[in-house]
Amino acid sequence: MVEKRLLLSIVELGGYPDFSPLYRRLGYEVRVEGSMRRALSFLKKTPVDVIIAEFNYQSGFRDRVSNLESLMAAVQRLPGTRVIVFYEEELAHQFDRVRNRFEFFAALRFPVDEERLAAAVGEASPSQ
Repeated sequence: MVEKRLLLSIVELGGYPDFSPLYRRLGYEVRVEGSMRRALSFLKKTPVDVIIAEFNYQSGFRDRVSNLESLMAAVQRLPGTRVIVFYEEELAHQFDRVRNRFEFFAALRFPVDEERLAAAVGEASPSQ
């Protein structure tokens, strides 16, 4: 029996196409969450193969620059989970602060190129 791979898409800001059909074509069952809090709650109960998240710069945080840091702290306890991040070019210097602390499988700049996304998600697939 082939087990379906699971991809978690965290869409906090949106404003770009729904890539769920692409993820499904690549063989993933897709779970979409609209907040980091809900995504983290889901991850506590369900392991995933790939996470797609947005870098959402938030200058109001005292000790971090984004909810992405909370996600990455949780992912460190999930061996084999790959994280792909979407980010805005004008926030690249802020995103680099997070990249210096955490390893991401891929980072794609907006507007997200569907072919590059498909390649990154395909490469992130765990061995079957």
